[in-house]
Amino acid sequence: MATRPRAKPVRILVVGTGSMAAAHVRAYQAMPGVTVVAGVDTRPDVLKAFQTDHAIPHGFATVQDAIAWGGFDAVSNVTPDSVHKTTTLPLLAAGKHVLCEKPLATSHADAAEMADAAARAGVVNMVNLTYRNVPALQAAQALVAAGTIGPVRHFEASYLQSWLTQPAWGDWKTEPRWLWRLSTAHGSNGVLGDVGVHILDYATFVIGAMPARFTSRLATFDKAPGGRIDEYTLDANDSFVMETELTNGALGTISATRFASGHLNDLRLRVYGDTGGLEVLFEGGKSLLRGCIGPDMPTATWRKLPTPPVPTTYRRFVDAIRGTATPDPTFARGAALQAVLDAATLGAGADLPA
Repeated sequence: MATRPRAKPVRILVVGTGSMAAAHVRAYQAMPGVTVVAGVDTRPDVLKAFQTDHAIPHGFATVQDAIAWGGFDAVSNVTPDSVHKTTTLPLLAAGKHVLCEKPLATSHADAAEMADAAARAGVVNMVNLTYRNVPALQAAQALVAAGTIGPVRHFEASYLQSWLTQPAWGDWKTEPRWLWRLSTAHGSNGVLGDVGVHILDYATFVIGAMPARFTSRLATFDKAPGGRIDEYTLDANDSFVMETELTNGALGTISATRFASGHLNDLRLRVYGDTGGLEVLFEGGKSLLRGCIGPDMPTATWRKLPTPPVPTTYRRFVDAIRGTATPDPTFARGAALQAVLDAATLGAGADLPA
């Protein structure tokens, strides 16, 4: 009986060892042949706790120290958004594969520089847009690409969170770890940059087209006396709505808010074509795809559609390093999304290059 060849070993460095890093480590440690060998963090206490919690042997204060050591093949960058560029560029120059948290950067100029550097380095580069892991999303994309619903004419996409009205993840008014997300001075681009990038990718990935032109509105609501809590000015946007025409001519809306009371973390996409419609839902942590297609159109009958399981972003990153998968979404995709987010931040109409 033939034995299956052993998978190529992959050694992972995690840069930024805060709470989000744990999800990366758990995913990698569950994969055969993958080892998380080190962490990087400027905070010694946080780094030490990370190493202890996950049995990680090496720790470094800077990316440069880790590069000088060199005992790793690939990197998960889980640093704050504002330092994605400065922490990633040296790693690319050192020839390391990089999975970077979303958004890729806080401006299109920085994101484009990162994408260009990754292309020059010839390494695997991916953005951790986690909702690519939703089976309904992948199944819907395949149906649209196959022409099952015909040309897409109209769509509605929304990302609904309620953590500013429901303390499901903790009370942001009394827990400072949340406040940076509400303050531009602390590196936040608000709901637009935090979850807007997800719903923008969610919709345009399924439809297979990016915005060509749009108008957008952003709102920041009064949340504390004087708009401040301690050193945090709460000026980042809380809700946004975008009306857009895509490059394929489809017309629709993309929105996100942290004031959707009753919705802890729900994504919705409705896509309508000449020969059918799809509902692509991720609600209550569950993936669901419904369709009204072909012979069901006259009676407007909607049916649940199959959604086969899909590999996680972490798995696809490792598989791409091993040469058994195509990396997606790449830094180039992250930069394209950031161009839209930058324009939407202006709050006015915009035309984008095709």
